[in-house]
Amino acid sequence: MKTWFVHEGSIVRKIWGTADTCLFIFAGAAAEFAVNKAVDWLYFTGRLPADPLGRLFSTVAYARQIIFSEEAEAFHAIDQITAIHRNVEKKRDAKIPDYAYCDVLFLLIAYSITSFELLDRKLTEEEKTEIFNVFYRVGTRMQLKGLPLGYAEWKVMRVDQLDQNLIHSGFTDDLYRQYKKHLGIIRYVILKQLQVELVPADVKKLLPIGKTAWIVPFLWLYKMLRRMKSEAPLRDILLPTAYKIQVQQMDVVN
Repeated sequence: MKTWFVHEGSIVRKIWGTADTCLFIFAGAAAEFAVNKAVDWLYFTGRLPADPLGRLFSTVAYARQIIFSEEAEAFHAIDQITAIHRNVEKKRDAKIPDYAYCDVLFLLIAYSITSFELLDRKLTEEEKTEIFNVFYRVGTRMQLKGLPLGYAEWKVMRVDQLDQNLIHSGFTDDLYRQYKKHLGIIRYVILKQLQVELVPADVKKLLPIGKTAWIVPFLWLYKMLRRMKSEAPLRDILLPTAYKIQVQQMDVVN
């Protein structure tokens, strides 16, 4: 009998097995990465500014690989991620701050919740706890220090993290220039509108995304199409061609 890292029927599988929810998580991560104090580490390798969409998609892809793998395979994938980061540390002759690793886990938890609730329904406290527990297991496998021990503690630490670990910098401005360059103006505007709806106030105030979400009626229409299982054509029109197939393959939950 297979032992899955995330059990079949889990809300986490439903969230990460739905393409548009993953895209919303991507949009939230794109915003928060841009104002994280440790974003310079992502610039060190040159991959983020050269291909910001690919770099962020790879983060989502790694998370999905872990979530949909058997336990042994998931542990191997987590160990690979750890090894990659250790190699970057060696090249830079410095250590990635522990808080930077935690920040990534925290934003994956946060936008898993926010994205699903924006597109689907409110999650129960039990479901939110389940989301936390999955990423807590990732963090413990990476041997991260100072992780919250439960969902309630995570909520408190998330507030502190947003207060202490965010900053608008030259990296922020450059990343948004790159987003615009790689997405094109229409998709770039849509990305920013989604971010207005997704990100917390502490992130929003540091970003060039505005405050008014005129996209809300479009989201209502999109959710109506989702209920009829007719949203894919509209979603695919809005996707960059280079990532269309990759995103379509994310739809493993109907």
